[in-house]
Amino acid sequence: MWFIPALIAVFAWGTADLFYKIGNNEKDPNSAIKTTIMVGLVMGIHAIFYYGFYEGITFHPAYLITYLPVSSMYILSMAIGYVGLRYIELSISSPISNSSGAVSAMLTFLILGTKMVWIQFVAVAVISVAIFMLSYFEKQEVDKEIEKSGEVVEKKYRISAVAIIFPILYCVIDGLGTFLDGYYLDYAKILPESEANMTYEITFLIVALILLVYLRVVKKEKMSLFNEKVKGLAAIFETAGQFFYVGAIASNAIVVAPMIASYSIVSVIWSRIFLKEKLSNKQYVMILAIIISIAVLGFYDG
Repeated sequence: MWFIPALIAVFAWGTADLFYKIGNNEKDPNSAIKTTIMVGLVMGIHAIFYYGFYEGITFHPAYLITYLPVSSMYILSMAIGYVGLRYIELSISSPISNSSGAVSAMLTFLILGTKMVWIQFVAVAVISVAIFMLSYFEKQEVDKEIEKSGEVVEKKYRISAVAIIFPILYCVIDGLGTFLDGYYLDYAKILPESEANMTYEITFLIVALILLVYLRVVKKEKMSLFNEKVKGLAAIFETAGQFFYVGAIASNAIVVAPMIASYSIVSVIWSRIFLKEKLSNKQYVMILAIIISIAVLGFYDG
């Protein structure tokens, strides 16, 4: 049963995305580093206390190397995503980034030969297209707001390589990471899912500790964890989403990847409720299409 864990991951990551947006400080050049640190610390705590003490799983350092191709892709894509947050409302970054699930599904289908029934294929296709269009419509609405307000936006943030390189990198790297995760957990079964996620979280913890030292020694900035409550909440939901995601993708990688990529609709809905962001009729149509497609996938959960 992969559908319920996947659905929980969608809501958790959509909520995390909301807190990422709230906690992103465009005036702080080290905001992305601090976000990465918070996520790594929370994941490390979860790995040690849940997997280590509660589940009694023995950590094998060799797994850090075994799972490194997957861990490195995820951590790198997330770090790139945090940096790109400062551009996301001013470029086409969101529709590109949210296409990573389609990239993973395509790689899984072409390389691993994983099959779907035709209705699942249609649902996955609808989700992938709707995610792209939802983000594109969001970008259109932002452009309208900028035009109405008369705000002057530097050209380099709208159409230059600076504006699009981060979402493109995120899409490719995250899609590749998800594909590799499916290969490790679902296809080749190289690692059990609990050990895999524990290894990923420990790897993220190591990265966080390195960045914490970098921030203090190189950047000469002392980070106060208690002043980063919003980033902390984002990290908690990120960790929860990862926990349920691993269980889902270990069962049905080709369908789970694009479905979980639809967490953006949760972020959009939360933004509408809590941040009072307006949605167009076209966005509501895309959200409805995604919800119906997710329901179809749930019906065929085998």
